[in-house]
Amino acid sequence: MTFVKPLRPEEIRDPELQELIRRCEALGVPDALFARVLARAPGHAKALLRALLHSHVEGAVDHRLKEIIRVRLARTAGDPYFAGLRSALARQAGLDESTIEAGAGSFENDPRFTAAEKWALRYAREMYLNPEKVDAAFYAEGKTHYSEAQIMELGAFIAFHYGMQAFARTLAPGPHNA
Repeated sequence: MTFVKPLRPEEIRDPELQELIRRCEALGVPDALFARVLARAPGHAKALLRALLHSHVEGAVDHRLKEIIRVRLARTAGDPYFAGLRSALARQAGLDESTIEAGAGSFENDPRFTAAEKWALRYAREMYLNPEKVDAAFYAEGKTHYSEAQIMELGAFIAFHYGMQAFARTLAPGPHNA
């Protein structure tokens, strides 16, 4: 059980928050449990859920790559809850569990990943484990694969999701507590 009890669906009366929770449930990341815990602070929940959904689903970077990065970050954060969630949209787009596992593990020599994807996976790893390696040369390499806007999208996604996963870990949610 979570340390903060989720609201029951009937306790959530704000139509915008209800719609955001519905979108989260449809995507699968975050799921209803996390959204209903956040719903204890409706204004913050709406802002956070909008940002989570936007960062994960919108933008010019492939959603499947973002999903692999998200799982990698959850594992780095020690968050089994988010590490166990999967995006329905990414699965529909062909992302399978073996590719997620490869991206969350030893991806460097894996032929499933393009040079651009490998750079993005290194970016996620290095931003938190070795930030001193994310230097001008690192960004110059990234610019051979991505526009500056896409690099900022990836950086914001990595920072936001790692932080959310660290927060979720402190709540101790379980996969079947919704």
